[in-house]
Amino acid sequence: MAGIIRALVLPVARTLPWLPLAAGGTVGLLLVGVPRLVSGETPEEIALLLLRGAALAFGLGLAFLMDDPARHTTAGVPVRRAVRAGLRVALVAPVAVGWWTVALLLVPAEVRPPVGDMTLEAAATAVLALLAGAAAVRLRDEPEPGQAAAAALLLTGLVAPLLMPDRWTLFVQPHVDRWDEAHRSWAWLLAGAALVWAACLLEPVRRRRVRAVFTARS
Repeated sequence: MAGIIRALVLPVARTLPWLPLAAGGTVGLLLVGVPRLVSGETPEEIALLLLRGAALAFGLGLAFLMDDPARHTTAGVPVRRAVRAGLRVALVAPVAVGWWTVALLLVPAEVRPPVGDMTLEAAATAVLALLAGAAAVRLRDEPEPGQAAAAALLLTGLVAPLLMPDRWTLFVQPHVDRWDEAHRSWAWLLAGAALVWAACLLEPVRRRRVRAVFTARS
């Protein structure tokens, strides 16, 4: 198995959607960097909003991670879907970590929101993006679910702060009483999204049964 995975690294890396990832990352860095270059000052509330916008922008790029035009022609690869998807995530993870580090450093230290809490928000957004793409592949077997997944993530990111009841809101300002409570909710959201994402990566049971029937008949 280890040899097969090593053999898949370069082919998988070539099929990754680097253009959407680069576009989302560039937009995110511009969001947090341009105000500082233009005015030299960034209010704390604006810095928080821009970091959340940057995380969403990069998440939109991650929503394309499961895009693979050759998915139906490579279904016979002798590794499970979870391994193939995990490999895609593993190849992008160092890029995502480096990008988020740069985004945080672009925010002046004196107005930078708590790094750990903001990283939790960004991680939850990223996993939700991965979940949207994986769910489309799982439910509809889409070879390129990125556009639909990105649209769903963007709509959720824009509508959730407006429709979510105040007692459940995740989007609070720093130095308020509900900050810690909100980020406990972010942690639960991250854990739940990760579990559902992992479930979406399992091979469909019905498909395995159909293959077993045809194998037995032959």
